[in-house]
Amino acid sequence: MFEDCSLHGRKVLITAGADGLGLEMTRLFHAAGASLLVCDINAARLEDLRRDLPGVATKVADVSDEASVAQLFEQVGTTLGGLDILINNAGVAGPTGFVQDLSKTDWDRTLAVNITGQFLCARLAVPLLKTSSAGVMINLSSAAGHLGFAGRSAYSASKWAVVGFTKSLAIELGPFGVRVNAILPGAVEGPRIRAVIDAKAKTLGQPVADIASQYENQAVLGRMVTARDIANMVLFNASDAARSVTGQAIVIDGLTQKLY
Repeated sequence: MFEDCSLHGRKVLITAGADGLGLEMTRLFHAAGASLLVCDINAARLEDLRRDLPGVATKVADVSDEASVAQLFEQVGTTLGGLDILINNAGVAGPTGFVQDLSKTDWDRTLAVNITGQFLCARLAVPLLKTSSAGVMINLSSAAGHLGFAGRSAYSASKWAVVGFTKSLAIELGPFGVRVNAILPGAVEGPRIRAVIDAKAKTLGQPVADIASQYENQAVLGRMVTARDIANMVLFNASDAARSVTGQAIVIDGLTQKLY
């Protein structure tokens, strides 16, 4: 019989957990019995979350800001009283355009959220995870973290960095019983990918429908993945069912050979 993925009593921090993929993870972890603290940069979405899931603690935070992350982890201490699982989910899509057309501001912002934000959270989480009997860190990367992605170089660079960061921390923290894995989603159906498709169509001067078709058919399964597909894998990796899984870059993309 398959071991269940219960997180009853586990203390969990999910970054950017009030919308999109993060919200799907929040709902799934809540159903699995976790004690949750969810941060997001959007206060209104956190208010909606509190209405939908009473008992879930929330905090407005910008993971790219060191002082904001420090305040977030103060609340980890006061609200959760420790930490068993960190889900480094916060990320931005970044600019769409060819490298010669990108601004340094857009480049810096993409890396500040997508990789520096994970570093800032991990740095404060590690001492807490080391004291847990089941410490886990899960870092969200992307299929763009193992494939090239024309017109999306800032995003791809940031997501490749997440994989290197993850594998390094898995080696550092393994002796303390802490597992660290990266999740690499393909194109996830939702508003963010639709915005990327619109921007890509504008950059290339092609119809939106043509670009959308490329994204929908770039995987051999012929469809985009869903937020629930990703959340299910994150839940599995956070649970004891994955107790021997660490240092892995787990791709969930329907077998994508090329990113358009």
